[in-house]
Amino acid sequence: MKALVFHGMKDVRVDNVPDPQIEESRDAIIRVTSTAICGSDLHLYNGGLPQPVPMVLGHEFMGIVEEVGKGVTNLKRGDRVVVPFPVACGTCFFCNHQLPGHCENSNPEHYGPEGGVLTQKGGGMFGYTDLYGGYNGGQAEYVRVPYADFGPRIIPDSLTDEQALFLTDIFPTGYSGIDWGEVKGGEFVAIFGSGPVGIMAAKSAWLRGAARVVIVDTQKYRLDKSRQTANCETILWESQKQVLEEIRNMSEGRGADVCVEAVGFEPDRDLLDRAKAVVNFEKGSIKVLETCMSAVHRGGIVSVLGVYPAYYDNFPVGQFFDKGIVLRGGQAPVHKHIDKLLQYVVDGRVKLDDIITHRLPLTQAAHGYDIFRNKKDNCVKVVLKP
Repeated sequence: MKALVFHGMKDVRVDNVPDPQIEESRDAIIRVTSTAICGSDLHLYNGGLPQPVPMVLGHEFMGIVEEVGKGVTNLKRGDRVVVPFPVACGTCFFCNHQLPGHCENSNPEHYGPEGGVLTQKGGGMFGYTDLYGGYNGGQAEYVRVPYADFGPRIIPDSLTDEQALFLTDIFPTGYSGIDWGEVKGGEFVAIFGSGPVGIMAAKSAWLRGAARVVIVDTQKYRLDKSRQTANCETILWESQKQVLEEIRNMSEGRGADVCVEAVGFEPDRDLLDRAKAVVNFEKGSIKVLETCMSAVHRGGIVSVLGVYPAYYDNFPVGQFFDKGIVLRGGQAPVHKHIDKLLQYVVDGRVKLDDIITHRLPLTQAAHGYDIFRNKKDNCVKVVLKP
């Protein structure tokens, strides 16, 4: 089969690789009909996360069930399914507590209670390095899905692939940021990052009854997209000081009720930011997280959806303590929310496919990575068709 394979930093190619096979009784083989490039994929592409050997990338995918192991009784050949990005067993302590990203059984080589960048990790993920289980991903014609009796959800025929595809990751991830923010109605929500996850967080904020939603980003075209698709206010980041002034001016000087960090450790940075990271022996930057902690009001909540794989000695713990900030983050518990969010899509309460800017055949996946990573052609979201 054909699959998009990571060979090294900024080196991804569509190769011919062996077809996946049933390996365990709870496996399924899915013929991929739609898949997407995620901002998290760029962490590998940019060299921000180590991956020493080739791997099929991609954790946003859906398709048709081709084969199931003897332990899978809830799916059959021909079912059309969407697959959550965490690989989770459904039976361990953390899965039973609706924390599938911390599954105790899906990442046996690197799992442990400590957590950290190159130490003990959480549960497995599709196409996201050997550190997270070494599972080949879904930017391919076929994919093996472990624990298929727990993860995949059958999609009704009334929905197109593109209407349902983002239930794999970015919609549940954006929703998790708002859920962690305890949005119940009437809040002012500030979202940092107008990529796909940030836009999904804005859509989720409206679903949860927010009174005001603003998205901050450095790219005007991305802010234009967020206004078109999420009907929110926007702030173009010119400086941290300017962003903080605008958010406080919107909130009688207090700050936002909830700040959602949807950027992570690889924000747009100038030379000074990069030099600071080198001096501090840090990977990337926490500048966006720091801004969220300044922009939220005292006693407010900061939800962290952006990836932070390293330790940062300059973390503003004094500010965290003095302001009484609630800080939450991590991999989204997709399995916890997916059934409710699927129903929102079926009922027409939310539209997901309006963020797509580029549709490409799988054979052009490397081009898709280039335009997404380098912000070319007003690229916000790329969907690939195997």
